[in-house]
Amino acid sequence: MTSRILIKGATMITMNEENERLTPGDLLVENDRIASIDHTILDPEGDVKVISGKGKVLIPGLINLHNHAAMTLFRSYADDLPLMEWLQNKILPAEAKLTAEDVYWGTSLALLEMLRGGTTTFVDMYYYMDEVARACVESGMRAVLSEGIIGVNSKIGHKTLHTAKNFVKNWQGKGEGRITAMLGPHAPYTCPPDFMKVVLKETGDLDAAFHIHLAESRSEVQESLDRYRKTPVGLMLELGLLDRRVLAAHCVHLTDEDIEILADKEVGISHNPGSNLKLGSGIAPLPRLLEKGARVGLGTDGAASNNNLDMFEEILLCSLIQKGVHEKPTLITAAQALELATRGGGRALHMEELGVLKEGAKADLTLLDFHKPHLQPHNNPEANIVYSASASDVDTVIVDGRLVVEGGDVLTLDAERIYYETTKRAKRLQG
Repeated sequence: MTSRILIKGATMITMNEENERLTPGDLLVENDRIASIDHTILDPEGDVKVISGKGKVLIPGLINLHNHAAMTLFRSYADDLPLMEWLQNKILPAEAKLTAEDVYWGTSLALLEMLRGGTTTFVDMYYYMDEVARACVESGMRAVLSEGIIGVNSKIGHKTLHTAKNFVKNWQGKGEGRITAMLGPHAPYTCPPDFMKVVLKETGDLDAAFHIHLAESRSEVQESLDRYRKTPVGLMLELGLLDRRVLAAHCVHLTDEDIEILADKEVGISHNPGSNLKLGSGIAPLPRLLEKGARVGLGTDGAASNNNLDMFEEILLCSLIQKGVHEKPTLITAAQALELATRGGGRALHMEELGVLKEGAKADLTLLDFHKPHLQPHNNPEANIVYSASASDVDTVIVDGRLVVEGGDVLTLDAERIYYETTKRAKRLQG
């Protein structure tokens, strides 16, 4: 039986190539796709769920390009520290205690937060990814997942590579197609050149993209220059990684040549302004990346280094930071910032059917309640979203044509059970 949802009378920000806005507009979902979008759609015959869009704004579902979802368990555990001290002295010792069930519940908390905040697709790299995928399937979320591969120790490296390959084979296309599996070599400094060559050789027969941290900190870049006389981007180019489909997280410290390479190789880039600011990593050259046509979207990073998964906050930060740093208020307009969180994320993933409201696109939708003082009047809905809205303004979320959030409530997850489990596990991990 065909599943159908009709949203009537909403202001629609399509994020299509013409950046069309329908005020008001109707949108019909059939199964997992947008079947029709117009100023007025007559109520179709048969079984259809009708959602009123009066006083609401409909946008494509938000795409969070970089996360470590189960790190919600370490939210507010290790703050105000430099990146490497934060990672080596606090996070890694706590992560060593993680169990598969810990990761399942930590991920469930992240999914609850993201769905409630209008995110319909997220990208994750972590451990025990079978449990992450299980939680995603149960929640109805669309997810792009990779088991982290660490190669500084040969024995551990081959074990994590084997696990990562099996994850791709077992989970690609599962969850009615909502699960996309990637390979996750963690970073150039944890996957040295000889090991990266092994990763590339042993995964050549897998139809899977790569997710990697790249040029996040100034020290990472300097270490690469000292050891290999190449930037991390240049090193990955030489090794052949960038000849594959790649999503690179952070990309903060880039040379002009790096930017040219990333754009030319169509590398997806996750710009994570909140995490980069909090860890003191620096500010990515977003205007230059966009000027060169790079495929850039937005991500939150994990809740241990953000400390929330609110994509509306990332949208705001990515615009305000560039305006302030460059003393140029015309940089990263509201329309550009919103595009980065929607269509830009789809482009970065090479999934062009995501992040846009148009016929035939995936039915991943977020409906915002604008009947609130901080979102009045509706002089410019895009600007209201970017400069005024937050995750708490999300009313309805549809993923793959399925209603998963209604009236602000997540329908697919048990919030109280998740709060109980994650509180209990966080105390053990941080003890």
